[in-house]
Amino acid sequence: MTEAKPTRTARRGRIFPEIQWTEEQKAKRQAEREAFYQRCKPIFDSVQPELIKTHYNWYITIEPNSGDYFIDKDEMTAINMSRQKHPNAPVFIFRINETGVAGTI
Repeated sequence: MTEAKPTRTARRGRIFPEIQWTEEQKAKRQAEREAFYQRCKPIFDSVQPELIKTHYNWYITIEPNSGDYFIDKDEMTAINMSRQKHPNAPVFIFRINETGVAGTI
């Protein structure tokens, strides 16, 4: 007599369920991100004219509470430099160029 092997049903889709955001949560998150950007942008604007001459297209991470910023050719290195000094603080990353945009859409 043969033993019946247990059959497994294959999982479909993602292992983790998707996060369902309400419109209020989306709006709140967007407002928080915009407020954080508005705190970082003046620091970038103050150092950008000088840094664009010597570090064109490098990355700059800004921690707005202290006003510290870190620059490097590599985006992840700049982020890691900021995390060493401010381990739990969020940072905003800009690219040192005319627009300050770090990525492409």
